Amino acid sequence: MADVTRRLVGRTAIVTGASRGLGKAIAVAFAREGASVAVVARTEQQWSPRLPGTIHDTVAEIEAAGGHAVAVAADLSRPQDVDRAVEETRAALGPVDLLVNNAALTVGGRPPARGSENGSSQPEKPAGLRNLRDRPLPVSFLDYPLKSFRLHFEIGLFASYRLMQLVLPDMVAAGRGAIVNITSLAAFLPGEGPYTTERRGPIAYGGNKAALHHLTECVAAEMQRHGIAVNALAPSEPVETPGNQYASAGETDWATSEDFAEATVRVALADAATTTGRVLWSDDVLHPELGARGWLRSLP
Repeated sequence: MADVTRRLVGRTAIVTGASRGLGKAIAVAFAREGASVAVVARTEQQWSPRLPGTIHDTVAEIEAAGGHAVAVAADLSRPQDVDRAVEETRAALGPVDLLVNNAALTVGGRPPARGSENGSSQPEKPAGLRNLRDRPLPVSFLDYPLKSFRLHFEIGLFASYRLMQLVLPDMVAAGRGAIVNITSLAAFLPGEGPYTTERRGPIAYGGNKAALHHLTECVAAEMQRHGIAVNALAPSEPVETPGNQYASAGETDWATSEDFAEATVRVALADAATTTGRVLWSDDVLHPELGARGWLRSLP
């Protein structure tokens, strides 16, 4: 990974899905580079031993390293929470000029809603997603419920849409800014992409990522004249995160979340005049001298 060069000093970032995994790594990297970071996610308390980490853990790690961050609890499937996340960020950190849309619904479901009670020490599984942590997920379109399909889009696509709408006025006023939409190989393939395991993510995951690509291109075309770069970034290899490890128990060859976070920093620094509206691959960003290679694995 590149040495710390304080490339984001004076910037304010929102990173969604930042309680663990890629989102946490990106939030930590942005803060290390000098940005003030709003750590946005739903998890305030650990709800599954398979998925450790909370927004408060991420903020504590950033602050321990001398960075500046605030925890913003938000369920991005709820439009009111999306709006509130931006309001709280502005109140705490000022205008936003960096946005990383990383949050997505993936294997393992979601923590229970705040304040839910089910008379048990075990968290209640959200309606429409019950038993996802206890059995192989349905891989057939015929089996997959519309409610779950819709929830993927609420979190991965519609929340990203609204967050961009809410922060872009800050960026236009500043005459600069960057949005990085985190995507996946799954957007290009039927099924769930690179992982050969029966516990694959729901069929909706790749669909909402594909839609995010088109949204990225549309927003980039309008915002380029304001000096704002809007790009999508996908991992070139499976990245070692708690969610991916749970989804792909047989995987042994991982890229690091720290390297992907460094790629995200570089995309956030892209010049809108030359690099916007693109779907980029992390290894191509990290090693441009090797030429564009995209997804580095051979698929079965």
